[in-house]
Amino acid sequence: MDHSGHGMNMDLPPFTLGRGLPFSADPFFLIGCVLALGLYGYGVLRLRRRGDSWPVGRMVFFVIGVLTIALVMCTRLNDYGMVMFSVHMVQHMVISMLSPILLLLGAPVTLALRALPVAGRGRKGPRELLLMLLHSRYMKIITHPVFTIPLFIASLYALYFTPLFDFLMGSKTGHLAMMVHFLAVGLVFFWPIMGVDPGPHRPGYVIRMLELFAGMPFHAFFGIALMMATSPMVETYKHPPASLGIDALSDQNWAGGIAWAFSEIPSVLVLIALVFQWYRSEQRTARRADRAADRDGDQELKAYNAYLASLQARGQ
Repeated sequence: MDHSGHGMNMDLPPFTLGRGLPFSADPFFLIGCVLALGLYGYGVLRLRRRGDSWPVGRMVFFVIGVLTIALVMCTRLNDYGMVMFSVHMVQHMVISMLSPILLLLGAPVTLALRALPVAGRGRKGPRELLLMLLHSRYMKIITHPVFTIPLFIASLYALYFTPLFDFLMGSKTGHLAMMVHFLAVGLVFFWPIMGVDPGPHRPGYVIRMLELFAGMPFHAFFGIALMMATSPMVETYKHPPASLGIDALSDQNWAGGIAWAFSEIPSVLVLIALVFQWYRSEQRTARRADRAADRDGDQELKAYNAYLASLQARGQ
């Protein structure tokens, strides 16, 4: 199906979920999804061949994350998204706020670091280059909240409320670049917050939660602005094809409601993940302390008791 122009030449029937789910792949995202699954599976296979394990949960999260991208980019939802603001907003929310969280929970960077072979002395292979990238100044900048939070917000307001969105929707290449941008912004925003893969910016759990809540309300405000508008705000969707049988303003209200409702979903998912990680971290710390106490005969506790005894003796 032709994606050229604003997609107004698409003679699509009225939208239903059944009409939106049939396969209609964007080649770029189809190849990307297949490659992502293939490389991830190859990494897990390499670990298992040498006797190492990899959590099944991480595999499940990553596969579901890739499938969510395929769902919105490799079905007719992508065709309807060219002419319906509400369907496009589903694509945007999934690919920028749900898919990145699931992909990051799959810990692909950690898998790559464990699966890639170590290069010989004085040589730089893929693993060494990946480590250099992770520790580079560039990575420190693009994963810092001073950069990620404004970028996350600008991807809404600076895109939809300026002519930039209409320009990008004017070509298949522009539409593709926009969707890749949504995915990339989601990944760099949630990466330091999720804290599964190694990265240059890794704050404590409380700070991560604050970073999360610093960005999420702006999605809700954006959705409310769309719902309260009295006229269509985006030129691309002002004149939907008659075959759809929809009103542009009503469709925009639906888009705003989707953006508003979706802002809560990642908050809940990330909070659950952070609380679970925090709990596991505290458990590991407690186990390390117990092992250290077993090794040294609990000298730290004895020293503390001796200190308390000395204070009591002075007070007598």
